[in-house]
Amino acid sequence: MSTRAGRLGVGVLGAGNVGPVLGAALAGAGHAIVGVSAVSADSRERAEAILPGAPILSIPDLVERSELILVAIPDEEIEPLVTGLAAAGVWQPGQLVAHTSARFGTDVLRPAQRAGAIPLAIHPAISFTGTSLDLARLREAYFAVTAPAPVLPIAQALVVEMGGEPVVVAEEDRKAYAEAIATATAFSRSIVAQSSAILSRIGVENPGSYLSSLVRSAVDNALASPGSAAVDPESGLGLD
Repeated sequence: MSTRAGRLGVGVLGAGNVGPVLGAALAGAGHAIVGVSAVSADSRERAEAILPGAPILSIPDLVERSELILVAIPDEEIEPLVTGLAAAGVWQPGQLVAHTSARFGTDVLRPAQRAGAIPLAIHPAISFTGTSLDLARLREAYFAVTAPAPVLPIAQALVVEMGGEPVVVAEEDRKAYAEAIATATAFSRSIVAQSSAILSRIGVENPGSYLSSLVRSAVDNALASPGSAAVDPESGLGLD
């Protein structure tokens, strides 16, 4: 339950890399962590490390006791879970339900919404490590938020409380948004892995460290001027 006016009892549903970190960010803003759902030993260990002392609860108990549920589970598990909890009569009127998937807006939460819950889609655009390092990254991150217009300010306020910058993405644009996020993430990993392998073959030690400044500066430059001219990779000089 709320610890004081305006504060929420938060249930973290899913203890992968994302859920506990967002829970910790909300706890830092004064909200109370009601509990966490965690099945594997790794997820329990992660929950204890990032949310020390938070009770490990079953999903029905967690939902029943919480005013805000953070659904931080794989995309393919969201709809069956939300539907199953609706069939069991667990969702409560006025309860906030926020998932963290890039792919979905709030349509996937419709069974909870029909039970009176308030649906929110909040995706932080960072690559999570599942450690406290992510808390600092959240303070520099943008979040895609999707929600019915009357409750959109709630989603935006939660993002601001976590230290992020909310950006509204329409329901019909979530698929394209997810594609952009997946492309940027996969491309970055692929390029670093390929470059590191080449450097290793020619005897460069610690290729990841060697590439760190180059990759960060190249990405920063590309983000600052996404339509700028190409650069010669050997000389670093513009090609126009």
